[in-house]
Amino acid sequence: MNMTDKKASAALHPDTLAVRSAVERSQYGENSEALYLTSGYVQPSAEVAARRFNGDEDGFTYGRYGNPTVASFERRLAAMEGSEAAISTSSGMAAILMMCMALLKTGDHIVCSQSMFGSTIKLIGTDLARFGVESSFVPQTDLAAWKAAIRGNTRLLFAETPTNPLTEVCDISALAAMAHQAGALLAVDNCFATPVLQRPLALGADIVMHSGTKYLDGQGRVMAGALCASEELVTEKFLPILKSAGMTLAPFNAWVVLKGLETLDIRMRAQAAQTLALAQWLEQHPAVKRVFYPGLPSHPQHLLAMAQQSGIGGAVLSFEVRAGSPEQARARAFHVLDSMQLLSLSTNLGDTKTLAAHPASTSHGRLTEAQRQSAGIGQGLIRVAVGLEHLGDIENDLSRGLSGLDALK
Repeated sequence: MNMTDKKASAALHPDTLAVRSAVERSQYGENSEALYLTSGYVQPSAEVAARRFNGDEDGFTYGRYGNPTVASFERRLAAMEGSEAAISTSSGMAAILMMCMALLKTGDHIVCSQSMFGSTIKLIGTDLARFGVESSFVPQTDLAAWKAAIRGNTRLLFAETPTNPLTEVCDISALAAMAHQAGALLAVDNCFATPVLQRPLALGADIVMHSGTKYLDGQGRVMAGALCASEELVTEKFLPILKSAGMTLAPFNAWVVLKGLETLDIRMRAQAAQTLALAQWLEQHPAVKRVFYPGLPSHPQHLLAMAQQSGIGGAVLSFEVRAGSPEQARARAFHVLDSMQLLSLSTNLGDTKTLAAHPASTSHGRLTEAQRQSAGIGQGLIRVAVGLEHLGDIENDLSRGLSGLDALK
């Protein structure tokens, strides 16, 4: 049966919740959750409609406010993250915008990691600044810097762990304690680890952000975002913003990601195993200067990552090619990417197909050079989101470009 009762589902393993959590089946008894495509809902009476629109009674009223398929995705993700509730959005960035609009106002302050996704840095540091929201960006792993950045008007700490693309890991429990002592909330971007490897709420975080576009979908098909948090935050803070601003997740996209959650565990574990093996291979390659992957003992936060992430490093790594000047590094990185015949040159991640990209000119291309340098994004850096192809084929495809670097000036 579909798990619709929160008390009953609380006793089940997350693997089971990933398959069973959903809204109640319709009268037709479908086993696979239904896809409801409708923008409006017929109400049984004017009085019921009034109560539902006022929030006094549960029930669907309008497509921008809610949908049964979307609700199934939200319920399943919340169950997997161990949160009281979840709310979905049209993309991961829409989820971040919703969170900031709901929790911050003119004069408020947010502290973020300087190693976060480039669009996140731009949204918070540039776009929200136009509306009077102050921000500070600190080194991801420096707890003293986080503490020093907190002010009397700090309302939110926002971390991404592991980070994109350098896979830096922060101490979630320590940041949560720091935030709460200051009367602030801690939000964690859990896109890379997913609830399979890491559950930030269990470590003290208040909000978990997801780009469902990545591993939750798992095959690069649709865009989606979500926030997992307490029932109070979701219903009193986030939902009013959703209703007004319309960051709504489309039912079809919700249905695709809902079904993706059913295989998330086995995909993440299989792709992470491939990534560890590839990281070990790259670390021994003479053309590679450095590999960034939490599963490697050489990673600065390896022990912390193993403790927070169920002993698994995840499915994304980055590496730097050996080079002299930034111009040479860029040319060499481009050569490796342009030499690929199998892997996809794509800035997305979380796909079953292996994707490789040059962060400095793509995902972090809108940042200033100073911002890129502070985030550690060099011109020779290549990010690889490892898929499910045969490991030998992945290595051979990267080797095609790496082996030819000595011939370049």
